[in-house]
Amino acid sequence: MYNREYTSDFISELKDNEIFVFGSNLAGSHGGGAAWLAYERFGAVWGQGVGLQGRSYGIPTMQGGVETIKPYVDEFIAFAAGHPEYRFLVTRIGCGIAGFTVGEIAPLFAKAVDMENVLLPRDFVEAI
Repeated sequence: MYNREYTSDFISELKDNEIFVFGSNLAGSHGGGAAWLAYERFGAVWGQGVGLQGRSYGIPTMQGGVETIKPYVDEFIAFAAGHPEYRFLVTRIGCGIAGFTVGEIAPLFAKAVDMENVLLPRDFVEAI
């Protein structure tokens, strides 16, 4: 049961242990949306589309359908489970430039609902 705060709709700074989780593309071209913010403020690496980068974590969302995103979300959830020292702030990945709906993406994060170190957007939790 999700009984904690949600990811803010706008994140402009992070606490020391927080990681900004954003939707990326496989090429790591962080040119817009949350990816640009991750690049400009939180250490995302140009040319790296997946995984931990500075104080951010990229999940590719631009390579095809929802089924192509799921393995990367599963990889993120496993990573977060192995790193309880971090607090992961998941943005509305895939629901901006990538063009997916909350109803399509949110279920991919169902296993993260009970993880205390993963914060999800309110609409993701409501859709799950």
